[in-house]
Amino acid sequence: MILRDDQWGKLEPLMVGRKGNPGVSGRNNRLFIEAVLWHISEKCCWSKLPSEFGGWNSIYMRFRRWNQSGCWRQIVDDLNDDKELSCLIKRIVAYADQQTQSAMRRKTRRVERDVYGASIARIGQGAGTPGDNGSEGHWLSLVGAI
Repeated sequence: MILRDDQWGKLEPLMVGRKGNPGVSGRNNRLFIEAVLWHISEKCCWSKLPSEFGGWNSIYMRFRRWNQSGCWRQIVDDLNDDKELSCLIKRIVAYADQQTQSAMRRKTRRVERDVYGASIARIGQGAGTPGDNGSEGHWLSLVGAI
C-alpha cells in the first residue's frame, strides 16, 4: 500500500521521531507506515516484508513500541478530518489491538502452565507418605488444603 503525497502531508506532522523532534528520529517514517500497511494488507509474517522497506525486525520492533505507547490511537484521534486516511490507520489500530490481545493470552497461558506445573510438583513431593494412596493428597491440593 502506497500513501499518496497528500495523505503523507497530513500524516508527517503527526509522526513520532520526525526531524526536529528531540531524541532519535526515524530514518524514513513514510516507508515505515507503508511497510506496516503492506504487512497488514498481505496478512503475512513480518519476516516476509520486501527488503525495499528495510529490515523487517526493525520495522516490527518499531511497530510494537508504537503500539505499546499508544501512538497509533493518537494518530487516529488527530486524523478525524480525513476519513480515508483515518480508515487506513484504523486498520493498523485494529491489527495492533489484535496483537496485544494475543500477547495477553500467551502470557496468561504461560502463567497457568507455571501454576499447574508447580501444583503437580507439590503433589509429587507429598506422594508416598505412609497410609496415603496419593489420591487424597491430590484432592486436598486442588482445594488448597495442602
